[in-house]
Amino acid sequence: MNTTSIETFGQPDPQPEKMSAPYLLVLVAGVLLAGGSLGAFANSGPVLAGLALLTAGTGLIILGAGGLGRSLLSSSHTATSGNAGGTYPARLEGQLDPNLTRWMWLVKWILAIPHYIVLAILGIAFAVVTVAAGVMILFTGRYPASLFQFTVGVMRWHWRVAFYANGVMGTDRYPPFTLAHTDYPATFEVDYPEQLSHWKVLVKSWLLALPHLLIVAALTGGIWASSNDGGTNGMSLLGLLVFITAVILLFTGVYRLGLFNLIMGINRWAYRTITYTALLRDDYPPFRLDQGPLDPPAMSSRGAL
Repeated sequence: MNTTSIETFGQPDPQPEKMSAPYLLVLVAGVLLAGGSLGAFANSGPVLAGLALLTAGTGLIILGAGGLGRSLLSSSHTATSGNAGGTYPARLEGQLDPNLTRWMWLVKWILAIPHYIVLAILGIAFAVVTVAAGVMILFTGRYPASLFQFTVGVMRWHWRVAFYANGVMGTDRYPPFTLAHTDYPATFEVDYPEQLSHWKVLVKSWLLALPHLLIVAALTGGIWASSNDGGTNGMSLLGLLVFITAVILLFTGVYRLGLFNLIMGINRWAYRTITYTALLRDDYPPFRLDQGPLDPPAMSSRGAL
């Protein structure tokens, strides 16, 4: 295959939508305060001081996440609660770059380190927002739209980095630093639900999702493996497939389409499961390995458990 021009290596997506710097700083401050509270508890520090830090940190995380999410509402593609296009309401897609270089995958994990640092911070905020949203859903039956957009944005960012680096290695185009939509070849979207079940929030993440969690753990090595590190830590089917793909690419310059389709299917199953366990939808994920770059139409009967 032809090689990608060297000028594209390590370059961000053209003109990505920038995140609000003030809200991002508020979120980071909240994460640091929450982390400080854990340190106080671990070192047997004053309980009241630890609780004060935790409360302040949680509040700042929610405030920052809500502000970042509101900035995404105007450009969001999740305006409806239905399943757009007849697909499952969480859609993961990725277009394989036909001009991948043989050797670029050897250094992508290094080039992606800035993303890993940011995503580590966003991951803490993701967990806090999910818990807070769960409480709100329990009493109101609604996931606040701004927090919903933030959560989906974090998952979208994770997916772009996974597609670039160790999760798929499907493009040499450097991911943008944004929660928003871009023209990047890897996309992720979840339709916003107008109403969610009050009681399912108590059992979705651990009981109802258990069959999917076991399958995803077997396929990827963990529920977040495909988005954090490509599932390459430890033994997993996804990690093995990505490694085989990398070796073939190195020696032949060809990314096998069959392997790409299978890798996409595993990632798609993982992200659907994360969508459900993160309380974003009540629609139960299908037990299907939907392969290929585009999310295929779901089966007509998609009842929520």
